[in-house]
Amino acid sequence: MSDQYQVPQPLPSREARQWAMLCHYAAFCWLLAPMIGNVIGPLVVWQLKKELDPFVDAQGREALNFQITVSLALMVCGLLAWVLIGFPLMVLVSLAALVLTIIAGIKANEGKAYRYPLIWRLVK
Repeated sequence: MSDQYQVPQPLPSREARQWAMLCHYAAFCWLLAPMIGNVIGPLVVWQLKKELDPFVDAQGREALNFQITVSLALMVCGLLAWVLIGFPLMVLVSLAALVLTIIAGIKANEGKAYRYPLIWRLVK
């Protein structure tokens, strides 16, 4: 099906867009509690507001799945640090997570559903 024939979807409410954005940006709780804050932040926001709107539910699940994937990748990098390749990989994973989280928050605030690339979707 071509893009020109798709029916435009109604924009989520302003409140739903803001909560969806906060689901993504709650990952910055990493600064308060390293290695668990990035998962706990989106999990708490998603659990509190998933009933508000299907858009918040979907973006909350997406943010949580991404942060779980990032945490697992950083743990693997920690193991690889024994052979010194883990340190540059840790920096690369962290920078990619930062950039993708910011992009996802912006897209969610615009009312566009964002799907992170290359993640393991554990939470359905």
